Amino acid sequence: MTRNPAIASLAAQIDEAFDRRSWHGTNLRGSLRGMTAASAAWRPGTGRHNVWEITLHAAYWKYVAWRRLTGEKRGAFARPGSNWFQTPAPTSESAWRKDVALLQQYHRVLRAAVLQLSDEDLERRPPASKETIGRLVRGIAAHDLYHAGQIQLIKTLSRGVLRRTPLNPPRTAAE
Repeated sequence: MTRNPAIASLAAQIDEAFDRRSWHGTNLRGSLRGMTAASAAWRPGTGRHNVWEITLHAAYWKYVAWRRLTGEKRGAFARPGSNWFQTPAPTSESAWRKDVALLQQYHRVLRAAVLQLSDEDLERRPPASKETIGRLVRGIAAHDLYHAGQIQLIKTLSRGVLRRTPLNPPRTAAE
């Protein structure tokens, strides 16, 4: 762990947003806990992203942030394409676990890169970037929390849809 308080604070922010205990509630990794391939592939509506796609999207942006921090060239992400990725068809538990592991892997490499930063790095803009490195790292934490909340909402919606049966119809406003 770094002794630099600014870097240590950034590392704590990305960790709390991803997989460490925090005051705000469920973090990104926690929002995925216990999900199956079928639940991760459930789509709340036509044209809407599912949890699996959000998971790969979050992994991709951790990769992009790492690449900007380290100066690595494009092209090494584990999936072809960028930003949003299709859910594999057919889905499988092993493919789901592999993609969750990919998210964890990119968090670890990003975190390691953050711990190598200096105070001067935090004010530096990577080539072709509009944002400083400090802002980029804080943004990754915010990005994780945004998608953690989105996943929690999708899970709640899916449970409501899956529980509706002829014997258990949706509740009316009068109930």
